Amino acid sequence: MEMSAANRRQPPIRMCVICRTKDVKRTMTRIVRLPDGAIAVDLTGKRNGRGAYLCDDPACWRRAAESNVLGAALRIVLTDDARAVIRSHSPAQ
Repeated sequence: MEMSAANRRQPPIRMCVICRTKDVKRTMTRIVRLPDGAIAVDLTGKRNGRGAYLCDDPACWRRAAESNVLGAALRIVLTDDARAVIRSHSPAQ
């Protein structure tokens, strides 16, 4: 028995906060603001807290660390420690 088109689930789509490209959730990396105000890279995509997604383009990670676009999406001001976390998880160029 075939599944109808209405019964097939579409994968969740997320948008990179830097370049605004859309892609499947599992290909994006989630950055989460923890309840204590710190940020962390959420590799599972299930941690509690306000999240924003980045694509795997090194330019997006560099811009996320240098500008406040990611901070605005997470509703915080990025500290030097937060910027270091972003830089440490940046994909290789």
